[in-house]
Amino acid sequence: MSSRGSYLGTNLWRLWPALPGLWWLLGLGLLLGLQAARCAPFYLPGLAPVNFCEADRETPTCKSSVALFVNRLDSVESVLPYEHNTFDFCQDSGKKSPSENLGQVLFGGQITSSPYKFSFNKTETCIKVCVKSYDTANEDQKKKLDFLKKGIQLNYQHHWIIDNMPVIWCRDIEGREKYCTPGFPIGCFVTKSGIARDACVINLEFNKSNTFYLFNHVDITITYHRENETNWSIARLVSARLDPKSYKHSDENHLTCHGPPMEIPGEYTDKLNVTYTYSVKFEENKNNKSGSRWNYVLESMPETNIQWFSIINSFVIILFLSGMVAMITLKTVHKDITRYNQMRFPEDAQKEFGWKLVHGDVFRPPRSRMLLSAFLGQGIQVLIMTFITLLLVCLGFLSPANRGALMTCAVVLWVLLGTSAGYVSAKMYKTFRGVQWKTNFLLTALLCPCVIFANLFIMNLILWVEGSSAAISFGALIGIFAMWLGISVPLTFLGAYIGSMGKFKHPVHINQVPRQIPQQTFFRKPLFGMIIGGVLPFGCTFIQLFFILNSIWSHQMYIMFGFLFLVFIILLITCSEATVLLCYFHLCAEDYHWWWRAFFTSSFMAVYLFMYTVYYFITKLQIADVASTILYFGSSMIMVLIFFLFTAENTEAWQDCHLAEINK
Repeated sequence: MSSRGSYLGTNLWRLWPALPGLWWLLGLGLLLGLQAARCAPFYLPGLAPVNFCEADRETPTCKSSVALFVNRLDSVESVLPYEHNTFDFCQDSGKKSPSENLGQVLFGGQITSSPYKFSFNKTETCIKVCVKSYDTANEDQKKKLDFLKKGIQLNYQHHWIIDNMPVIWCRDIEGREKYCTPGFPIGCFVTKSGIARDACVINLEFNKSNTFYLFNHVDITITYHRENETNWSIARLVSARLDPKSYKHSDENHLTCHGPPMEIPGEYTDKLNVTYTYSVKFEENKNNKSGSRWNYVLESMPETNIQWFSIINSFVIILFLSGMVAMITLKTVHKDITRYNQMRFPEDAQKEFGWKLVHGDVFRPPRSRMLLSAFLGQGIQVLIMTFITLLLVCLGFLSPANRGALMTCAVVLWVLLGTSAGYVSAKMYKTFRGVQWKTNFLLTALLCPCVIFANLFIMNLILWVEGSSAAISFGALIGIFAMWLGISVPLTFLGAYIGSMGKFKHPVHINQVPRQIPQQTFFRKPLFGMIIGGVLPFGCTFIQLFFILNSIWSHQMYIMFGFLFLVFIILLITCSEATVLLCYFHLCAEDYHWWWRAFFTSSFMAVYLFMYTVYYFITKLQIADVASTILYFGSSMIMVLIFFLFTAENTEAWQDCHLAEINK
């Protein structure tokens, strides 16, 4: 487009077409985030709590038996989870497992029934569950005892479930505060030097050096609420707590649940009998109704109050910085256009410099156009998947009571969104004047999924070798592969076929001869821009990243999805504004190679994310074995790749839209 005789409007909203859409997104995120934080919980069909009543009043709609289920055991010192029966605990004779969804299969959740059976509103004291005997002369029993001691040393945690609710353990810490966790340890260990580790600090009787103390008894407290005012015999459970104890039962036929703790010397060479017992009591709570029964889980999140303050503080800071970025961009572009419109003679245009000199080259196809198109297609697929998943969580359709639903939803959405990936990739490739759209389709459909699948396969091999319950069965792997090959790939081809029929139209013609780019200073080179551009997006997410990593590796529950959705919207806005601003400065320096630069500017946040995972690994975890280290960083790389794709796709789209508008 010739600059002679043209006039550029100075309407700020035309100069920033993305801004209304961005603020709509922010408004949506604010509304859903705050609503999710303050609204009352509810249950979807199939997830409602069960009615309970006393044994003499049992009916088909009212149960008297309260079952306890056990989940896999895990540890902060190892990322290898194990099934409950791996440690030779008491097993249910009629063992049964609830049906698992796709998310539970991928995460390795192994929920099974247990021999702990209770009768509603019946108090029981010191009930024997089973007796386990170990003879060090027997090689098989010696291995079981050694594995049990290893689990105690690595602080493996039980995770029990009653009426689909996690059973939490609360204990007093310094300052008379309660610290609650949705799990409790197998036992604790006192080192050879007499240092009490982990839970051994809560009891002064745990004081013998080089000794393992096994928690073989639990005091369980189940709270219920009478729901029906007309029929007070019907109740619903609202919370479940326990307190682990260690007792050396000398006579299994006369149990008292008192006395010295259950000790296992580190160099034990004799026979050993372990008796597992429990006590249970029921308490009525007239205030806490079943609709809000998950509120007690908040007690197992000691950082909840800190998170509220941190998220609000981060939200205010990011809003301020985002406003500054928007105002700087609008003011700078407005100034340039005002100067351009004040020109009276063609000779004045020849003296002009900056972004208007490269308007004939700004839409020139980039290098490695096929690779960029494939990344953009995969990015839009991940971006839409993340947005819809978080939206459904905020609306309550993916309740934490429905275990594995979040992961199931994400995987299904990713498979079904192959059409969007193929469409965007093919259309961008056609816009880049590419002609090999079939090759581009194959690259889009295979590149990132193959990288993730290879990563998962290697990690799964390690889990198989270590005998971990997190290992995905071969049949499940084949099923996931079939979903991708039979559903996602054909949908990607359909989208690529439709997208290859057209291309995005640019508002200006591309010059036949590329303009020479002046020598750039260090501060205008791509690397410096990427380093700066990734700081702001990472700054608005690292608080949430800390809690997400805690939920994954420190086994804490994460339920603040309203704030997570809000931070997600802020992240999209921040990435867009930072990329537009930095790319504009590069265009002012007459450097029109912006495609890859815009792609990497905010996606460089993935590098900061990887650095943060390394920091978290060093400072927060106590992992020492090689297998756990490989699994940790393998999982982190998948998360880094997801962040890399959807942050890059978001900024590329807004930057393309912005350049198209200001060049009209």
